[in-house]
Amino acid sequence: MCGIAGWTDFKNNISKQEAAINRMSVTLYNRGPDEGGFYRTPCTVLIHRRLVVVDPDNGKQPMYLTDDKSSYAMVYNGELYNTEDLRKELVEKGHTFTGHSDTEVLIHSYAQWGTDCLERLNGIYAFAVWDEKEQTLFMARDRIGVKPFFFYPYDKGIIFASQIKTLLANPLVMPQIDENGLKELFYLGPGRSGGNGIFKGIEELKPGEFGIFSKNGLTVKKYWALTAKEHTDNLEQTIEKTRFLITDAIKRQLVSDVPLCCFLSGGLDSSIISKIAADEYKEAGKRLTTYSVNYEDNESYFKKSVFQPDSDYKYIKLMSEYINSEHKEVILDNISLADSLPDAAMARDLPGMADIDSSLLLFCRKIKEKFTVAVSGECADEIFGGYPWYHNKDILFEECFPWSRSLEIRSGILKDGFINGGEEYVREKYSETVSGTSYLDTDDKLNRRMREMFMLNTEWFMQTLLDRKDRMSMATGLEVRVPFCDHRIVEYAYNMPWEMKALDGREKGIVREAMKGILPDEIVFRKKSPYPKTHNPIFMECVRNRVKSIQNDNNSVLSDIINWQTV
Repeated sequence: MCGIAGWTDFKNNISKQEAAINRMSVTLYNRGPDEGGFYRTPCTVLIHRRLVVVDPDNGKQPMYLTDDKSSYAMVYNGELYNTEDLRKELVEKGHTFTGHSDTEVLIHSYAQWGTDCLERLNGIYAFAVWDEKEQTLFMARDRIGVKPFFFYPYDKGIIFASQIKTLLANPLVMPQIDENGLKELFYLGPGRSGGNGIFKGIEELKPGEFGIFSKNGLTVKKYWALTAKEHTDNLEQTIEKTRFLITDAIKRQLVSDVPLCCFLSGGLDSSIISKIAADEYKEAGKRLTTYSVNYEDNESYFKKSVFQPDSDYKYIKLMSEYINSEHKEVILDNISLADSLPDAAMARDLPGMADIDSSLLLFCRKIKEKFTVAVSGECADEIFGGYPWYHNKDILFEECFPWSRSLEIRSGILKDGFINGGEEYVREKYSETVSGTSYLDTDDKLNRRMREMFMLNTEWFMQTLLDRKDRMSMATGLEVRVPFCDHRIVEYAYNMPWEMKALDGREKGIVREAMKGILPDEIVFRKKSPYPKTHNPIFMECVRNRVKSIQNDNNSVLSDIINWQTV
């Protein structure tokens, strides 16, 4: 994984804009602490910061390629999981390679197939290619949106980057937020509308989009979208294919030239990944390391809830012993958790998920001491119906985001009249998402709604979690892979009838059935439990004191915005 940025301007010579270019590069340092590089022409600059994972010597960027058609320069953030398949196909077409990096395969793929190369890629990626002959900048983002790609278009120019802060480091981009940006923050946050960079003028390639910038301007197109198709597999075949797709995705994502570990919470998803990874490691004569996170004295204060029915500890111990992993538990203290809230917000560039962000930031920082790559179980709940709102018939058909059904608290913390039309804005975003759902004529009412829920969860809730995972991990120079985001799994799950997906009336029922005999029954049948939160009152007291100090700061802009009585 890496940090990328670039700047194309067809009116001005930008190659000597050293101060702006260097400021942009510095903001990407945490994403790529191992190496840095630049590509410059009078109209285009490409910036790269590298986290070395595969082929240290031959994967340097920006990467260059010249063939009989043109000369190309590329910056790339991500991992391809079908690198060897593509390399074989390219060799048959006459391409030669100096190393074994996916970066080299990607630039050759673009030279061979152009835009159509995207159809062949299996992976997570955000990249840009400058075509010197055509004078075009090609930009692309992976199908699911695991890797970020923000951009700022202006007259005859465009600036792009992995992070919003990198764009703001360029003097052409002003840190301004308009009313729509405020509605996003206060009424939809920590989620964001797809394509919206919150700051005025900053946009984002949506998942499955590419862009081409030339002297004629910017064109953005969709190259992938979820499409309703008939599910023709019977139950036995569906179980078998679900098992194969998950297992294959995990195995593909274990490739690394640097130390790799797994997150292990004792839940179904992380246990599946850890089990398959441990088996692969055992075959290679190695032992897998797993990590979990908890908080000081958390067991003393833990209280059951609908979203967190039980503690993780006994399940982590069970799984670690079952797969014989070298397990390491990271215990976070609550004062450090509160102290890291500003760092987490800066890593995300926006208000996020509070202690859920800061704890992941501290967790990743600890893992980075010994590992460069980790594998995590995000996104299975969104695509296989793991959340309670999929199964609660009282809220399933409500026309709202199921995780944020009431806007009363959000409205109440703002001064009267500060933002107008916030609730209408949310309803509009909900309707836009639902109206973009692909159905079959044969879908009954329940399956039609489940397709809508799939879109709501993957375009909103899942994107928020992917934002969190990318920013918090990359802020520490740790690469985190998410096998359940393999687009083959997502496509298959989208078209799976609900009665199969929720087999036996269980959340992620089909996944549980597919993993019977592979995992212990206690794990297979464990109820969904989310990323752990602190229950220690010390944390809330720290936060409360911080809020009071801001309230007493007469120079804080929040005094113009916030209804302190409600807070």
